[in-house]
Amino acid sequence: MDGLALYFDERLRRALLALPSDIRERVSEIRLRVCRPVYVTVEGHLHPVMEPGGTSPLVMGRGELEEVFRRLCDFSLYAHEEEIANGFLTLRGGHRAGLAGRAVFTNGAVTGLRDLSAINLRIARQVPGAAEKLLPLFGPAPVSLLLAGPPLSGKTTILRDLLRQLGGGMAWETPGISLIDERGEIAAAKDGIPQADVGERCDVLTGYPKAQGIQLALRCMSPGIIACDEIGGGGDVAAILEGANSGVKFLASIHAASQEELERKASFRALREAGVFDYIAFLGGTGPCRVRQIVKVRDGP
Repeated sequence: MDGLALYFDERLRRALLALPSDIRERVSEIRLRVCRPVYVTVEGHLHPVMEPGGTSPLVMGRGELEEVFRRLCDFSLYAHEEEIANGFLTLRGGHRAGLAGRAVFTNGAVTGLRDLSAINLRIARQVPGAAEKLLPLFGPAPVSLLLAGPPLSGKTTILRDLLRQLGGGMAWETPGISLIDERGEIAAAKDGIPQADVGERCDVLTGYPKAQGIQLALRCMSPGIIACDEIGGGGDVAAILEGANSGVKFLASIHAASQEELERKASFRALREAGVFDYIAFLGGTGPCRVRQIVKVRDGP
């Protein structure tokens, strides 16, 4: 959380630093809403942020929220207009700011945001060992693995640590790992250099939509493994199927809190029927590695 201090004014900075240390060290989100109290999220629970030295909740004024927004944009909204239109900003260190407000449309497409009403700062953390329970799956040969879990279940954190450990060298050899880091929050690359440790074998493609990035990696990078976060629609599925048919293994995540919710997703059903994934790890447990259950989908090659 300390890495976000440069985006806050003195009042908000002091209020956040005054949080009890056991809460401050575990904060995963900072929620700022115009004319509403500020909250932090810790393990799925909301905690109010109090006025510095006071007993009443700190309320975010419109001017203060807009100042935070300008700082998040490095005082250049134009340079970030594409991200803003998509509703988020990727920050130094892999942190992400979700944005809420009134959409601006041009020719039927969202091209901007006005009347900013809320910012949700999601804090990225490197947690060495978060993927420890999953490493035994990668024994004599690489496998394809899907991480499934609800928001804040640790999907990105575990994927990042899995890349670190696999990319640092395993018993088997692979030409390399291509990471399609669409929002720049996994490797947190700056000037082409990952700020997060994703392993020495990992080639990072930042900002590419997943489908386009997967196709580029297949054409140009000769990966043995392709990693991506949050599988979405048909374009993602088609690109993953193309890669799997080429013999590439995939590490990916998807929003689903249970097997039942996962089965309702057309994207997953298409990938399951094609036999893309060897294992599914359901997240939502406790501790640094939040793997609740590992399901074997099919026998490996």
